[in-house]
Amino acid sequence: MAAAIMSLTGLAACGTDSAQEEGKPDSISFWYYDTETSAQTKAWKKSAEQFTQQTGVKVKFEVKSFTQIAQNSSQFLDSNQAPDIMESNRGNGSAGMLSAMQLLTDLTPYAKKYGWDKKVTEADASMAKYDDEGIMNGDKWYGLPSYAEYQRVYYNVDMFKQYGIEVPKTMAEFESACQKFVDAGVTPIAADAQEYGVMWLWWSLVGTKANRALIDDWHMYKHDVNFKNKALTYATNTINKWIKKGYISRNATGLRAEDTTTSFIKGEYPIYQTGTWNQARFIDQVKKFDWTAAALPGEKFLQGCTGNLITIPEHSKHKDLAAQLLNNILSESNQNDIGNDGGVPMAADLSKITNEKNQEMIKEYSAFSEKGNLEYYPDYPASNLTDAMSAEFQELVNGTKNPTQVLEGLEDAYTTGVVDMGFKDWEG
Repeated sequence: MAAAIMSLTGLAACGTDSAQEEGKPDSISFWYYDTETSAQTKAWKKSAEQFTQQTGVKVKFEVKSFTQIAQNSSQFLDSNQAPDIMESNRGNGSAGMLSAMQLLTDLTPYAKKYGWDKKVTEADASMAKYDDEGIMNGDKWYGLPSYAEYQRVYYNVDMFKQYGIEVPKTMAEFESACQKFVDAGVTPIAADAQEYGVMWLWWSLVGTKANRALIDDWHMYKHDVNFKNKALTYATNTINKWIKKGYISRNATGLRAEDTTTSFIKGEYPIYQTGTWNQARFIDQVKKFDWTAAALPGEKFLQGCTGNLITIPEHSKHKDLAAQLLNNILSESNQNDIGNDGGVPMAADLSKITNEKNQEMIKEYSAFSEKGNLEYYPDYPASNLTDAMSAEFQELVNGTKNPTQVLEGLEDAYTTGVVDMGFKDWEG
């Protein structure tokens, strides 16, 4: 993304006049990087079939890697090679940055025409809307959210029963259960530190103590973030305590997300916090034990938000057709399919979701979303934070940094990233 920022800066003056709408084409192009088996990809392709029946226009899907779009989007979006529709990561450092450089179409007229603003909650729309500087929760739609995702704690119910431990409903019960597993010689929490698992667990802990002011300061730069505040200090100290007590193994430094996901599926850990993108996988692959899931006990703000956005590049020559396809994706039938395939839909009929576990997941997310109690993900404020923040927590797991040093490192990375992105002028 750093390369993308530099490229965007250089291309800002290259003219971003809206491409003229051409006559009815044989096809429109759709670039994406989601997996073929994901609930949203299935819904997108079903919507495309319906779209072709309605219009006679085919949809040419083309798979790109996340890296291709993240690092090179500024170049192809400012050219005649731009697709008609593109999947984009959400957040200030991604879709927000591209919208600020006028490389994405303002979809506000389509949102009003099709009623997207009535179907999508304000909290979910916040990741699709940006201001002129590319800061989320703005006044213009630059993408359509078609699904959501969030962090849940998955529990191996059979392991809890085996050791005579109750599945926790409070943080005190959660820590007590972890201690009982450790006393029995079992590492309770599956967490990777080579990627983002520990960072996400930390941010969920922040969500148990955070208030709206902290969330707004962190993501919308309302005020400078106080890195010594109660929520950030509590979460960092708690992760450190859990490492020292053996709730999280120091071997987590050598683990990636796929390692911990596979281990949970095999029944090797009783507790695993991961994204709801794994829900369908667990339903399909966990055959040897019963499991349940819920938000981390005590979360006031849920770690999650709308998923990757569907955007229409400014240079698309078929914007009206592209918007029609986007609207199909948000239809109730296709949203129901997302829910039944293990995703979190934006506008489904809950009574049409047949799997009980998926119903529970959708209800849980909606309870937070409808109240506006989403805390998003911690690395969204700037494009450098994904790697920088996870590196700090790897040091904490390693024992090479203490909580105070980690918070100092997080503050430095956050401040540097936000300044470099041009979102704030302060330093320190």
